Amino acid sequence: MAANFAIADSPARTASSIHISPLGDHLGAEVWGLDMSEPLSSEDFSRIHQAHLEHHVLVFREQHITPSQQVEFSRRFGPLQIHVLSQFALAGHPEILIISNIKENGQPIGLGDAGHFWHSDLSYVEKPSLGSMLHAQELPAEGGDTLFANQHLAWDWLPEHLKTAVQGLHAEHTYLARYEELRARNPWRPQLTQEQIDKVKPVVHPVVRTHPENGRKALFVSEHFTTRIVGLPEDESRDLLGQLFAHSTQPALQYRHVWQPGDMVFWDNRSVVHLATGTPDHLRRKLYRTTIEGSVPY
Repeated sequence: MAANFAIADSPARTASSIHISPLGDHLGAEVWGLDMSEPLSSEDFSRIHQAHLEHHVLVFREQHITPSQQVEFSRRFGPLQIHVLSQFALAGHPEILIISNIKENGQPIGLGDAGHFWHSDLSYVEKPSLGSMLHAQELPAEGGDTLFANQHLAWDWLPEHLKTAVQGLHAEHTYLARYEELRARNPWRPQLTQEQIDKVKPVVHPVVRTHPENGRKALFVSEHFTTRIVGLPEDESRDLLGQLFAHSTQPALQYRHVWQPGDMVFWDNRSVVHLATGTPDHLRRKLYRTTIEGSVPY
């Protein structure tokens, strides 16, 4: 796939106005010349798809689009998933989760502490997310960066004794893993209803998954949602997960995204974990997220 992508991306070999250039050493690419408010041709969709598999995080610049256009573009990649915190869905667009620290009439308009711990979106459901798209609406003058870490390289760079230790193991993921801890830190995070709790029952996934499109292995655990390794004593599970968490988010694996107005960031939840770095409370931040359904990990 990499060779085909390189040929397709050459400006001399295509009439497309889209330009794609790498951003980080190990992940991330910037996309210019694409207007998501216009229909996407099959040729351009193929280039974007290949670039997503190649770079794992795509940054589409200067996207001045409506929520409906974000939903339409996102659906080109698959069915969309609805977040369990439906109270933070954008009015008229249940597919869009509002990520925001803004309060109106004494109430939060969105999820203000999303991404406090490293995670892969919706790893806690049977079919975890293929990818997420996050579109900037209001950005703070400082803070608000997002970190991404390459989990293919996390596996490639894993010491051999740890590769041997995790082969064939499965881990439990649950949305509730640190929910109450986050509520204790942030009084604005809502208490879940019983109906919401019932929608996020624990699931079990491989510790090492195979990407269904690029065929590469990746670590698939996170400090936010992974609670235990199935079949191991609690102390051994805790120790092994601690080593994997530390290894998988080391700075050498990371790309830091500094947001610009109009940015739409599309990341592969099968290939990366991510972390919000935080925003000062007195500064406003608002983004719209769509999440694309993936497949059962193997």
